[in-house]
Amino acid sequence: MKALIIDDERLARNELGRLLQPFANIEVVGEAANADEAEKLVGELKPDLLFLDINMPGKDGFELLAALEVVPHVIFVTAYDEHAVQAFEVNALDYLLKPIDPERLGAAISKLAQLPKENEAARENLTAEDRIFIKDGEKCWFVTLKEVRLFESEGNYVRVRFGENKPLVLRSLNNLEKKLDPHVYFRANRKQMINLAFVDKIEPWFSGGLNCTLSTGEVVEVSRRQALRFKELMSL
Repeated sequence: MKALIIDDERLARNELGRLLQPFANIEVVGEAANADEAEKLVGELKPDLLFLDINMPGKDGFELLAALEVVPHVIFVTAYDEHAVQAFEVNALDYLLKPIDPERLGAAISKLAQLPKENEAARENLTAEDRIFIKDGEKCWFVTLKEVRLFESEGNYVRVRFGENKPLVLRSLNNLEKKLDPHVYFRANRKQMINLAFVDKIEPWFSGGLNCTLSTGEVVEVSRRQALRFKELMSL
């Protein structure tokens, strides 16, 4: 598994690299001293795993994750216990406190064996199984895309609806549409894109359009322009 170490302290990066040497399943492919360097390396090296510090000059670790299109597995490495536990509620693989205890590191790495096997080939588009990191104010989430039922455009932002949550992210719906699988995520109208797996009921609507009811009870109008393609996808 390819790993990237991200920490603004050179000694901390060196120490973690040394501690990882006995683990044959971990290949450290690069290091970054800040979020900007890390974002570039993630795009170039496509690591499977990030060892990520939280507090860094410039963007912090959360802001880095929010900027990534596809988020690798993450093990947070931090000096702040309360920050790691209370400031975010995300499904990270693990978090480690500095100074790193070798046994604790081994326990974190052992969790990798429990992960499902993934296709590691580089992909331009996101699939329903990909995870995204969302940060809205002080709240953060790791979300598997198949859990997202609805994307809604609000100016320069997109509201992402999953479970009871509806955070805003700085993305355009047009760019998201280009990245997502068109057989799973359908552009219903100018402002909304739905996950077809959540469609529960479809009814005719005005001017040749359709009303689409999701399993959550939310109703989305499918424009007349999109209705024909929607019927084809849903095998109507």
